[in-house]
Amino acid sequence: MVKTSKSEPVKKSEYGAKQIQVLEGLAPVRKRPGMYIGGTGLEGLHHLIWEVVDNSIDEAMAGYCNSIEIELLPDNFVRVTDNGRGIPVEKHAQTKKSTLETVLTVLHAGGKFGGEGYKVSGGLHGVGISVVNALSIYVKAEIKRDGKIWMQEYKQGKPKSSVKPMGKTKDTGTQITFQPDGEIFAEIKFDWDKIVSRMRQQAYLTKGVKIKIIDSRNRDKGKSYTFYFDGGVVSYVKHLNRGKEIKNKVPFYVEKEKEDVFTEIAMQYNDGYKEHIFAFANNIHTMDGGTHVVGFRSALTRTFNSFARKKGYLKEKDENLTGEDIMEGLTTVINIKLKDPQFEGQTKAKLGNSNVKSIVASVISFALEEYLEENPNDAREILSKCILTAKARVAARAARDTIIRKGALEGMTLPGKLADCSDRKSENCEIYIVEGDSAGGSAKQGRDRSFQAILPLRGKILNVERARLDRMLSSNEIKTLVIAMGTSVGESFDITKLRYNRIIIMTDADVDGAHIRTLLLTLFYRYFESLITEGHIYIAQPPLYRIQAGKSFKYVFSEEEKDGVVKEFRTMLDQKKVKGKKEKVEEIEIEGDEETAEDEIETEDVNSDGEMKGIVIQRYKGLGEMNPTQLWETTMNPETRIMKKVSIEDAEAADIVFETLMGNEVEPRKKFIQTHAKKVKNLDV
Repeated sequence: MVKTSKSEPVKKSEYGAKQIQVLEGLAPVRKRPGMYIGGTGLEGLHHLIWEVVDNSIDEAMAGYCNSIEIELLPDNFVRVTDNGRGIPVEKHAQTKKSTLETVLTVLHAGGKFGGEGYKVSGGLHGVGISVVNALSIYVKAEIKRDGKIWMQEYKQGKPKSSVKPMGKTKDTGTQITFQPDGEIFAEIKFDWDKIVSRMRQQAYLTKGVKIKIIDSRNRDKGKSYTFYFDGGVVSYVKHLNRGKEIKNKVPFYVEKEKEDVFTEIAMQYNDGYKEHIFAFANNIHTMDGGTHVVGFRSALTRTFNSFARKKGYLKEKDENLTGEDIMEGLTTVINIKLKDPQFEGQTKAKLGNSNVKSIVASVISFALEEYLEENPNDAREILSKCILTAKARVAARAARDTIIRKGALEGMTLPGKLADCSDRKSENCEIYIVEGDSAGGSAKQGRDRSFQAILPLRGKILNVERARLDRMLSSNEIKTLVIAMGTSVGESFDITKLRYNRIIIMTDADVDGAHIRTLLLTLFYRYFESLITEGHIYIAQPPLYRIQAGKSFKYVFSEEEKDGVVKEFRTMLDQKKVKGKKEKVEEIEIEGDEETAEDEIETEDVNSDGEMKGIVIQRYKGLGEMNPTQLWETTMNPETRIMKKVSIEDAEAADIVFETLMGNEVEPRKKFIQTHAKKVKNLDV
């Protein structure tokens, strides 16, 4: 602390015009890139491609483009080409520059803020291509328009020269080539699968448009995908439901324009227990829903209940079906296009146009009633499933109430096997879910009791991929976990009551451990998804090996790391130049008590001076094989441990993986194993 006397008043820092920094042009983008692309990690890097492609998609939605090509080039270059109208090149009246240069160098410049440039557009804010220009070390724009090929190059957002004609052509279109700036992005590595997945989705949403992706980064191993779907969102729904048992063989589909809002919806039921709603507004994936989803849900519930009563599926004494009853097992794609979408923030995760709710509800109500009347067999299959779900919901509520009532009768006591922590502030606490009493014993002794709780589970929990809530709650291990977390489940789930900020899955590094981990992840994904999306689920990373040479030792967590440490220790031993002693590398698996195993090794591997003469590699197959101190040092100490946070980057891909690995169908799982078996280096069976 700086002390000042009354005779020496504190000098106040100046705050005037000189302290106000004005960033001109694209400088704000380079200074705060996260405000425009969400961050400078891999997500932000790929956002550059999405922004350029969005401009081509806008041309396609306007009816002027039917072919888009994305090519990944060597040295991190990306080229996006379309056959749209081409960005105008004539002088802009306001900026007195070429319109092309204006679009690429001025924020909020584009044909999407008014006038008749675009009737609908995904690139609402008009910052897309200029942001790409600002965050690229190099950009080249080539425009086919007005019978000529026009070209302009840029470096870090600044034009290198004026727009110039480079030749003649009868075609039209835009080609943007860019190279992300290494000063902005820590890692520049484009993910082929991520790009393919995104472009497949865009092709479904823009039917009749061909989208081609080419990987030319390795000239010897080039690959490409081409997507073209006449069926649009109907094809998308069928794609999402592939490998699942379908209830309504004829998918529901409607497309209609009302009050300048174009609504397109497809839906189909499967035998699963989870809803899948993929909602889009002007081809932007609104992951957090919005008014179009609210309108869809309300109309669906109202129409199904009305039809079920009219046809006698629901009797007078029966309760109405709830929204949850109707949504279970439903896969739907909602795709709307409107002139002035109001998104929440630049990320565009939620649609806010209030008029859209009633428009979508009106369109779906009329079309769905007509569909149910015209397809009585499909209607019967759907409603039978919904009514069965309602009965299961009632049973699940009774089972859940039993859990809650039991807790209340016992004074809300926690499960006996839970070793709870002393801190009562959930934001400070974490719980380790471990397999078996052996690992649980080591974890309980090694933990920090103030903030770490331990919950050992016996055996493998129920596979909930194909289990309704009522059956799930019949599992004692799952009930124990639900009570320990404090959130309840199903209708009464409340994340604000979560007792631990971090839920850590800690299983052995073998086949059984991997299976238990997968079962737990399936449980969290299907019934506690918000725990994943809000960053509460982690996977502990216990070491695979303990490597020792002399008095030095290291814990390693992968095969690659093991090879590196062995090489390091071998060099160290060579440098000691122990004459007459041949180096010995011995790898063992500890099956019993870890300390006993170490004693045996030391007896076998010491010279007359009591020094170890070789490298000893201990393979840990189970957490119970570590003593509590080792478990704390390697896996539980926040200062040294390694943990993986579980996230859902792509809900569609995650759902397919869980369905493949944990579902009833054997053939998709067999194919998955055959495809990925070659990547497995160490298989413990």
